[in-house]
Amino acid sequence: MIERQHWHPVASAGALGTAPVAARLLGEDLVLWRDAQGAVHAWPDRCPHRGARLSLGRIAQGRLECAYHGWQFGPSGQCVHVPALPAFTPPATHCVRGFAAREAHGLVWVRLEEAETQPPAFDAEGDARLRKVNCGPYEVATSAPRLVENFLDRSHFAFVHEGWLGERGAAAIEDYRVEPTPTGLRATGCKAWQPQSNLHSTAPAQVEYGYEVTGPYSALLTKIPERGTTALPEWREAIGLFICPLDPERSLAWFRLAVADFESPDAKLRAFQDTIFRQDQPVLESQQPRCLPLDPRAELHTVADRASAAYRRYLSGLGITFGVCR
Repeated sequence: MIERQHWHPVASAGALGTAPVAARLLGEDLVLWRDAQGAVHAWPDRCPHRGARLSLGRIAQGRLECAYHGWQFGPSGQCVHVPALPAFTPPATHCVRGFAAREAHGLVWVRLEEAETQPPAFDAEGDARLRKVNCGPYEVATSAPRLVENFLDRSHFAFVHEGWLGERGAAAIEDYRVEPTPTGLRATGCKAWQPQSNLHSTAPAQVEYGYEVTGPYSALLTKIPERGTTALPEWREAIGLFICPLDPERSLAWFRLAVADFESPDAKLRAFQDTIFRQDQPVLESQQPRCLPLDPRAELHTVADRASAAYRRYLSGLGITFGVCR
């Protein structure tokens, strides 16, 4: 599967402390842990000795210790100690074969197969004028592509987010532009009339959106409301959607906020995002099929769906099979 050659978020970086953490990616169970130097490791959650879950174990002296027989594995995956045979030197075959893992955007990312790929970019990450806050994870009973498509869709604002991101009397979608990029697509000139576009809205506003798909299961947006419609005069924001495809019809999603607000508590920023996503979730989980259809004849389309149609073509061209139906 081409999906295995891409990087996917599997846990919040802050969740990895002094104990191993169980995770799941593309239908596989993983164990995540930090060694004594703070480096992150991602391995199959299965001890090669008798198949017990390594996530049930503990971290001891910078090694991951299995809860069943106490076998200890160093950061390279090599077994370095078998308590039942203290004088035994485990051979090279006594090891765990791990996956590539790294930290980015406040998350732990894993790639299951070697490839010349990088975690999805988030251009706002290096902008010191924007504060970064992660929201989630949200576990959702739908496929990762359905989540991305919903993120790209403005037509639902007037109905799912009525009184917040849209109004029924202002549901019309103006024409906008979509162009392919090396990582997916970019949509520009996207406008929406919103009663409360952000936490600091003081009046309804025309908001300009920009979207970019940065990987099979990741996307970004920027939001710039009309001047004079927010309590913070220089308000602007960027939001990254980063999804872990747990199983074909089950996903874990994080939003990374980059906002021109250094005053509001994290909890207040997260509460607004929680409200918006909880409005989306029941609708997302109601969609059938939960896997995203890539056959253009499977569902109906209009020009308002230009971004989502382009996203489906991108997935089809890339050869994505996890979370889609053809």
